[in-house]
Amino acid sequence: MEAAPGKEDVPSSPGEQEGADEKPAEGAQADHSGVQESKTSLPKESLIAEEEEEELEQVESDVDQIHAEEDVEEQHDPEVRSEPEKRPEKVEKKISETFYYKYEDLYSRPFVTEDSGIPINLLTLEHSFGYDCMRTVNLLMMDSQTLLYIAGNHVVLLDLKTKSQSYLRSSSGGGIGVITAHPTKQYFAVGEKGKKPNLIIYEYPSLRPYRILRGGTEEAYVSADFNHSGTLLASVGSNPDYMLTIWDWKQEKIVLRSKAFSQDVYKVTFSPDNEEQLTTSGTGHIKFWKMALTFTGLKLQGALGRFGKTAVTDVIGYVELPDGKVISGAEWGNLLLWEGGLIKVELCRAGHKPCHSGPVSQLILDEGELVTVGKDGFVRVWDIETVDAADTVDETGLLEMEPMNELLVGKNVSLSFMAKVHDHGQPIWYAQDANGALWKLDLTFSNITRDPECLYTFHSGKIEAVSVSPVTYLMATTALDRSVRIYDFISKSQLSEIKFKQGGTALTWAPRVVNPKGGLIAVGFEDGVVRIIEVYDPKGLAIVAGRTNTGKAEMNLKQAFKPHTTAVTALAYERNGDVLATGSKDKTVFFFAVEDKYEPIGFICVPGPVQALQWSPPSHVKSTLLVLCENGFVLQVPAPHPEEEGPMSTYQIKNLPTQYFHFYSIKSRIKLEEEIARREKKKQEKEKAKLEWIKQQQEMGKQVEEEPEEEPEEEEPLPPLYIPEEPSPILCGFYSTPGKFWLSLGGYDSGFLYHCVFSSDEYHDNFENRQDEPFEVIHMEDTDDNPIHQISFCTSKLLMFCGMQNGALRVYPLREKDLSANTLKEYWSFSVHDNDYGQIQGICSSYDDRFLITCGGDGNIFAFNILSPEDVHKELKAKIPSPRSGLEKEKAAEDIEDPNAYSIEKAKQKKEYEQIMKKAEDKKSKKREELSALRHEFLSLLQKNQELPKHMQLHREQYEMDHRIFEELDRQIAQRIQLMQKEMAWEQEKHLTGLQKLQNRFRDSLEFDAVIVHAIQSNHKISTYRLLAISEKCYQDKQRSTWKKTVLKQEWKETEQRKILSKTEHMQRTTAARVVEGESEAEKLKKSEVRTVTTRLIANQREQIKRIVEKSDKVRAKIMKRKEEWEELYKNKPTDDYENPKDAQDIEEAQENMGDYKLKTAADYRVPEHKRMNAEKKMMQLASLEVLINALVINFDAELRFLRHMKLKLDVQMKCADLCHITWFEELLLLKNFEKHEDLLQGRVNTLLSEQKAMQQKLNSYLAQMKDRKYEIAKLQDCEESLYATFQASLGENNKFARFLTKVLKKKIKRTKKKEVKREADKEDESEEESDEESSLESDEEDSGSEDEVFDDSVCPKSCDEALFQNTVQLREKRLDIEDALTEQKKVADNLRKEYDALAKKAKAVEASLDTAEGELEAFQREKQQRLNELHVVVPLKLHQVEYLVNGGIPSDFSQALVFTNQSLEYLQKRIVDLQNENIMQREIFKKARQQHKQLVQDKKEMETKIQRLEEKCNQLMMTKFGRLVDLEALQAHSVNTRLEELKVQMMEKEYVHSQELKEWEEKILDLQQQLMMLTKENTSKLQQLNQFCLEKQQLETKLDSLKNDLGAEFQGPRSTDTMEKDRLQSVFNCMAYETALLEEEITLLSRKDVRLREELALLSRKNGYLFLQPSPSQDSETPTETFPISTPERISSGQSAP
Repeated sequence: MEAAPGKEDVPSSPGEQEGADEKPAEGAQADHSGVQESKTSLPKESLIAEEEEEELEQVESDVDQIHAEEDVEEQHDPEVRSEPEKRPEKVEKKISETFYYKYEDLYSRPFVTEDSGIPINLLTLEHSFGYDCMRTVNLLMMDSQTLLYIAGNHVVLLDLKTKSQSYLRSSSGGGIGVITAHPTKQYFAVGEKGKKPNLIIYEYPSLRPYRILRGGTEEAYVSADFNHSGTLLASVGSNPDYMLTIWDWKQEKIVLRSKAFSQDVYKVTFSPDNEEQLTTSGTGHIKFWKMALTFTGLKLQGALGRFGKTAVTDVIGYVELPDGKVISGAEWGNLLLWEGGLIKVELCRAGHKPCHSGPVSQLILDEGELVTVGKDGFVRVWDIETVDAADTVDETGLLEMEPMNELLVGKNVSLSFMAKVHDHGQPIWYAQDANGALWKLDLTFSNITRDPECLYTFHSGKIEAVSVSPVTYLMATTALDRSVRIYDFISKSQLSEIKFKQGGTALTWAPRVVNPKGGLIAVGFEDGVVRIIEVYDPKGLAIVAGRTNTGKAEMNLKQAFKPHTTAVTALAYERNGDVLATGSKDKTVFFFAVEDKYEPIGFICVPGPVQALQWSPPSHVKSTLLVLCENGFVLQVPAPHPEEEGPMSTYQIKNLPTQYFHFYSIKSRIKLEEEIARREKKKQEKEKAKLEWIKQQQEMGKQVEEEPEEEPEEEEPLPPLYIPEEPSPILCGFYSTPGKFWLSLGGYDSGFLYHCVFSSDEYHDNFENRQDEPFEVIHMEDTDDNPIHQISFCTSKLLMFCGMQNGALRVYPLREKDLSANTLKEYWSFSVHDNDYGQIQGICSSYDDRFLITCGGDGNIFAFNILSPEDVHKELKAKIPSPRSGLEKEKAAEDIEDPNAYSIEKAKQKKEYEQIMKKAEDKKSKKREELSALRHEFLSLLQKNQELPKHMQLHREQYEMDHRIFEELDRQIAQRIQLMQKEMAWEQEKHLTGLQKLQNRFRDSLEFDAVIVHAIQSNHKISTYRLLAISEKCYQDKQRSTWKKTVLKQEWKETEQRKILSKTEHMQRTTAARVVEGESEAEKLKKSEVRTVTTRLIANQREQIKRIVEKSDKVRAKIMKRKEEWEELYKNKPTDDYENPKDAQDIEEAQENMGDYKLKTAADYRVPEHKRMNAEKKMMQLASLEVLINALVINFDAELRFLRHMKLKLDVQMKCADLCHITWFEELLLLKNFEKHEDLLQGRVNTLLSEQKAMQQKLNSYLAQMKDRKYEIAKLQDCEESLYATFQASLGENNKFARFLTKVLKKKIKRTKKKEVKREADKEDESEEESDEESSLESDEEDSGSEDEVFDDSVCPKSCDEALFQNTVQLREKRLDIEDALTEQKKVADNLRKEYDALAKKAKAVEASLDTAEGELEAFQREKQQRLNELHVVVPLKLHQVEYLVNGGIPSDFSQALVFTNQSLEYLQKRIVDLQNENIMQREIFKKARQQHKQLVQDKKEMETKIQRLEEKCNQLMMTKFGRLVDLEALQAHSVNTRLEELKVQMMEKEYVHSQELKEWEEKILDLQQQLMMLTKENTSKLQQLNQFCLEKQQLETKLDSLKNDLGAEFQGPRSTDTMEKDRLQSVFNCMAYETALLEEEITLLSRKDVRLREELALLSRKNGYLFLQPSPSQDSETPTETFPISTPERISSGQSAP
């Protein structure tokens, strides 16, 4: 029922009468100018006045004039001044505080067509079951038991104790935008939506309208707030004006106003401590306002908050602090502290965790604590003093802090808003959950704190479907929140709820013929699953052990099946209940046989996504299904019969008779016909009016002269026919008669109901090209932009219910069975759901037509009475169906929880495929068995043959029936082999190439193979690594500067080569001659003797110098030390602002080592620019890792004998490196996958930037052209004015033909366009004459009758100057030329303007696209980093390193563990204690330092006095001893010339070094000569071997020639085997020739005895028991850079061999 508050008004002042007389009428007229539902405009408020008002009637008229002038000024000035300029003293009217409006005269009523006889109370609101939880703020607590929230066009007042509801209707019928409460809770404000909406203040608890605020915004109010004292009210409007208005709400006056922002504004609030400050926030902004007093008056000044380095975020929640700062929430969950319009600091939790995992929806300052409400379901309490004093500590701008308390309301909870009330002195919080719930919270955080209590649950978001029980007063609903709910709309309560894994999209209640008890519903879900659910009364079940039946109703899943792959959009039972049809967005309709268990019959494919299904009513003879598709197709199919279909491989029904209808738009043609009829009617009315006037004149006796015919007015061209490119979507439809149906469409074709019929011919192959038009059309009033989305009929078919897009409900009474234009002229309309997003999703009437249920996109569900008295309803009761017998013993039905599960058709296809494959395998196995049996039989025969005596045995050839058969088989086999060889030639070459590549990759690419070294006296052994050669790319990249940090030093290799070379030299000297070794030992002894004598000489010399200098140095050191002490003392003298550097260093070190470790897996982790990875960087990392591994292995092989015990550690390192290699390679693959998309995004950004630049250039060009056109137009206008001036001058004064000549000048003549085709002169003249004649004739015909018959404008009249007439004609021609040119210029200018506007729009679109592309690129970088974070990184740990234990044991899941160094962990723990101790110690040090400072100041004074006294005494002693003052420091510092002595020692050292180098070079020359001799011998032996090879080659060639001559004629042709052998020998020959050339080059090289030989011999390397000589790359020889082998002694054992 509608609430009816405020029946009595209490007037007390004259202002009341004016408020009652004028304001309501104006407000009503403004409020209902554009709202269709409120066409019966609001009546005036009651006129209540007392005797005192009569004395002030004259005063009121003056006040009215004042306010009218103020209103005009306010409309022109957006910033209203509070102190206008002084005017003559006038009485200012005021509204009495005891004045009230009447609610009955205020709230919007249903619209009823005039003289229709439809009762205005046709439908009465019974109850609201839903809750619009998606609103940002939809919760208001007036006291401990009354809760307010918005439901469509109603404000619902819910009593929490009695659970009863009362309602307040909107006054405009356009919806409600916001509700807010007065600080005293005595009033609350309701901001509405619609054209020029009102902001109404209601008194609580009387609910009487107290004030009506008008003109605050254009479309809707989105937020409002009272100031702390309650005297002012701030409101913010929505698009398009976003107007911020400050109201003196008690006087209904606007104090100040200004545009808040250019985008959506979410919230406005007054500062609780400074009422002159306000804050607004919204999409990507926060704005701080002040009411400033300027020299022009009081104005609003707004300062936009600047985010700076912080990412721009939508600000949903914020709160003002007492000192003027503002703290707001961010989308990523952190808190932003604002000061002076800038972000002072960003607050987060420890470890850079966000304060909330998601947006912060609300911030509350409560009793000195900051309470934050998050979308993650947490309520956290923070220390407000810490927050207020927060400041940045580093460049990140983040400050870590932890909440004092926190409360997790529940899982899957998304909190939007909280409100606080006191119940018996205890604070209670009520919370709005965006997932569809209202919670009661206790935030005292004590030992007796109660757990969160869920008071109510609702659907979250749009209600997808609703259906009513066919036997009782129950209804079922479903939504995308994955729940199905059962309601009793008699008891006004929710009975049961069941949840699934996916959201519901369609629902229907099974009819009585399917389930007489009415306890079965079918629900379709977004993953294509259909579930059959039973509803029953649990009290009817037998009591089972452990079970209590206390619930009102329960739901049980009876069956689940998946007929579709996408969302199910429609469900329909056949009228006999034998078939269930399901439709989906996957363009299929599936049929099921309705039995105890639903069995699939089959499906049909339809041309588009299914919008609705309807079976033909019982009045039709045949049972057919009407299928409505979204894309304009309608199909009709008969009900399939299960027995007709035999076993098939698919469920698709292909031969089902189908009729098609493809809607073709005719709305444009209807509009065209209406326009033609309107114009024709207008002409007829004009003619009729003319005839009536003539008749009236004749009746009056006046003679009516025939007036000349007027020029026909130029009519606008008729609008062209328009057919939308994309077909308008079909919204709903229903059967009328067999084969005929009605449709309601959206988009362009909305506004009509179309009556359609299926054609007799059926098109199956080309149905998409059909164009079917409806045969009847009914125009629906006010539905062009508000189409009908749902149509339903009551059981008696007397009422048709229509659900509109704007949330309104229409009822059409039907007096005839068939619809007609007259039937649908009269209707009843009521705005119920939200007008913006409350599109009605479902309408159902109860089984007895007493109630009507509607559900909408705003989440609301309303129940209405249909013309039934309330007393009758009290006797009604909903009966819950009883359960089936044996239900409690049945097993739970198997549900389909996997959204990727196979559909019925896919499962059947898979099953059929498996059966076919099984049959094929069975057939193959059977054939194999037969062949195996024959083979065994043949073998047994052979065995028996072998057992017979030899003379009785059959030969193998005798088994052959005919040898020609086998010859033919052999020939065929040979042919097949040859053919196969040809066919497989490419494959053979491919595999040979693959083999070569494998060899190159895995064998030839080896630098070192594995070598195992065994010990002699033990079983120990150790092996080298199998090392791959470094790729050329690595060598190239190695030259880069970045490799200096990652690659090991080249000195390792050089050291290894020096070691190998030294060992080689040692072995050569041992094997060559022992005499040389003896000589070298003698030389070493001699060298040591020389070294001993020289060392002694140098040592003695140094000792002498040391003794000489030592004495003087001691004196000098003493003096210098004293000087340095004094200088240091004066230098370290602290200043007044001195700061101890050690303290500053300690502070800096403490800041750097606070332990801030950023995790890449954190939600707020931002990838730094230098850490962003790409494929090239990863390749460099992989290459560096490869080089590192290479270097480690080489080093290990070099020190094999000494580092055998280090092998285990190196194995561990190698294993870690392999794991790291795998990880980096996975990252490389991932980055390569991302690289293409990243290049695409970057290219898109670059393209948009260039496009934006090009568009800007075009815009500038268009502006310049438009400026030129404007100048040309101005010149032509000046010419036209001068022409008229010339004409007036030519007329002179009092010319009696002035009127005629003026007409001649201004006459419009149709002129033919000038042709630019080149013709002959005579033809051109003839055509011009003809055109002139035609134009003159046309002008004569047009102007006939327009002027008096006396004059003809084409002939000069008598007594008129011929020259003047001809001059006028010439001026007319000039005028026409000027007008043509002017028209052309204007046309060009208009085209330029259109092109400019189009290009400007395109430029804006490009700019928006650029922002989007840059955002996508940034999001892509974050996604790439997240994908890299998802890769597994292996970290080897020992058991003692694992400290993550669960119940004393190691858990199986380490996903929640963190790998952290023990040292860092201990350091962090230690730092806590150290910082505390340092704090205490620093205080003590500071205390002692102050005391020490005082003592030092006193000691300084005493020391200065003592120094002065000692200086005087010293001077006296010098005068006594020397007779004058002497410089004692210079005297003591006098000593020998140390520089000369040092140079002598250096000269001796140089001579010694040079002698040693000379001896070393002589030894090297001797060694190289010995090596040259050995190489010469070895190369001589190789030359002999080469000679022998040449002789063998000659002999082989001779044999080959002889063999060729002996071959037979049949083998003279080329054969593949010979060719291959010849190629092989040719390759061997080429290899030998190459080796010969190498040996010759080597001999030439060795024969040279120049200086380069030393460098070349220094490049010797040892490999596999050979020495290789590698020539210098700068050598002029053409010899390839190959190594020359030199034989060396065999490898020796591990105890003797070199590494």
